[in-house]
Amino acid sequence: MTETAIFAAGCFWGVEEEFRQLEGVLSTKVGYVGGHTQNPSYQDVCTDTTGHAEAVEVEFDPSKTSYDELLEVFWRIHNPTTLNRQGPDVGTQYRSAIFFTTPEQEQLARAAKAKLEQSGRWNRPVVTELIQAAPFYPAEEYHQQYLQKQNLKYCH
Repeated sequence: MTETAIFAAGCFWGVEEEFRQLEGVLSTKVGYVGGHTQNPSYQDVCTDTTGHAEAVEVEFDPSKTSYDELLEVFWRIHNPTTLNRQGPDVGTQYRSAIFFTTPEQEQLARAAKAKLEQSGRWNRPVVTELIQAAPFYPAEEYHQQYLQKQNLKYCH
């Protein structure tokens, strides 16, 4: 039995690489989610008019890695207090968001966000959106496992 999780945390290349390396992750796919344009291209999403976020769809085996463990990675790899940006990347396509696929994922994501907010780790509010998963549109093939194909460790 597998489960699917969808995370947006800035440029999807680096986010995918972080999740791809986890034990229990069976596959990753970068793409676009949360907007109003059907079947958007990378060029469409870069206009910041589609409403889509760059995101990573993670298929995982919950007997080997839990959704909570995926959430821990999500919170660790980006700054959830910057609205519509991560590092040099600016626009709504780079927003911080968790697109939950089950009621259990929603509950766990809300609890994890509340715990992070109360931890004092950040001196600004956590702006991560928690949203029911919408259609996920895979990005073009050249974006899939981009960092691995380029023999790079990270973006920027």
